[in-house]
Amino acid sequence: MKRPRDEASAALGEVRAVYAALAERPAERNCTLRTECCHFKLTGLTPYLTKGEAALAAKALRATGRKRLPERTDGACPLLHSQTQRCLIYADRPFGCRTHFCAAAGGPYARSEVIDLIRRLEAVDAALGGDGPRALPGAVADALRD
Repeated sequence: MKRPRDEASAALGEVRAVYAALAERPAERNCTLRTECCHFKLTGLTPYLTKGEAALAAKALRATGRKRLPERTDGACPLLHSQTQRCLIYADRPFGCRTHFCAAAGGPYARSEVIDLIRRLEAVDAALGGDGPRALPGAVADALRD
């Protein structure tokens, strides 16, 4: 019987495996770290995270020495450093940030191109007792409290 800590570790491993599988896809992407997609208020789009993704983002944020999400009043992603304009957790950024809609980077992935990976993330969500994807700020804030 798996212990809760073992289950959480396995879930984080599976989320990382999904991210690695996405990176191996031959899709043309050229992210130049312009961070336009990180300004949710400007784009009108906010990434949604499954419980496993939120847990991984929270773990990565804690590794930076932070215990809660930085506050943003400008409508930008709370994971975007206010001075450097770089993602605080870039290596562990969520799936939605990896498959984003930024035209300069190549536009969004078609859902059909990544549906297998989405289903894997949904399976992790279900295993962790999640109730489906949630907007990044709330999902990560809750994961930080867990």
